[in-house]
Amino acid sequence: MFKKLNRLWYRGIEKLVRQQGQRIRASVKKRDVIPDAGASSRKTSNKKSALSGSWLQRHFTESDSGRSLKYRLFLPSAAVKNSAGIPLVIMLHGCQQYADQFAKGTGMNALAESRGYAVVYPEQSPGVQSRRCWRWYDAATQRGGADAVLIAHLIREVIALYPIDPQRVYACGISAGAAMAHILALQYPELIAAVGMHCGPVFGACRGAAGGIRVMQHGGIHVEVPIDNILNKRVSARPMPAILISGDNDQVIRAINAHQLERQFLRLNQAWQPLAQERVTKEFGRSSSAKGRKRRMLIRDYRSGRKLLLRSIEIEGLGHAWSGGDDSIAFHAKGPNASRLMLDFFSRHSSR
Repeated sequence: MFKKLNRLWYRGIEKLVRQQGQRIRASVKKRDVIPDAGASSRKTSNKKSALSGSWLQRHFTESDSGRSLKYRLFLPSAAVKNSAGIPLVIMLHGCQQYADQFAKGTGMNALAESRGYAVVYPEQSPGVQSRRCWRWYDAATQRGGADAVLIAHLIREVIALYPIDPQRVYACGISAGAAMAHILALQYPELIAAVGMHCGPVFGACRGAAGGIRVMQHGGIHVEVPIDNILNKRVSARPMPAILISGDNDQVIRAINAHQLERQFLRLNQAWQPLAQERVTKEFGRSSSAKGRKRRMLIRDYRSGRKLLLRSIEIEGLGHAWSGGDDSIAFHAKGPNASRLMLDFFSRHSSR
């Protein structure tokens, strides 16, 4: 029964993507044909600067369960010089993506090299999910088990093996990866200093694959209740800062999810009484005869005193794709640079 529901769920996703007109490419036959994702294990260069860093392929096995997870790791050149530890970003891909495709499409490694960040790209096994989706809709995952606990153990291992500052670990992703980043932040707040969600669904509104499509299209009901359940079990008295990025033309995960996620994070951080700031509109892109004005990015911040707790960004005309990415790769599109927006936000926060 579960496998049948899974098939129905994935068919629904594919239908929605086709309706939006997204071009979904066939998965890379030889994944190593993408030799670098902004930086590689050998020195590379461009007109502006010479990038150097390590682009590694690794394999993690959980000792208790024997479950395993492949991942890519980018270590910036600053890692060998910084004995105090460098920040780490966990990048979680969406359905039908590989880790190296996601790295190349988002351009995160080049940006991370320039700012001295390490980046980990866990990769869902097609043996676990045929379309490589993280199982955000699964009740066990939402409780912090299954995929979530495996990634949490991976994070701990990376912190132990490499010169990482454990107080500056950040989780972000797109679509199913955004949902997984959210679950990590909720269930493992001791690991995550801040979270970023791009085109993500609301948390806790379904308990299986059959409910996934409904949530993606219609959001949830009583969306504060799952957050109240988290708060009732929480011992930590630390806020969870979040940046939410969505497109107003996303037909796969509708805008209601972004609005409900905003409510969830306000509820999660209610003890710090976040206050809404005036919405800011920024223009981007070229004007043309067909469209007499530039497109817009709408930004709403919520602050507790001087601390920025929540930033919600809606990008005009953006569909179900990583904004500012390489649009030759599926699920990436031109627009404001989401990778830079994420790192700018993360740089403000640590769990100290």
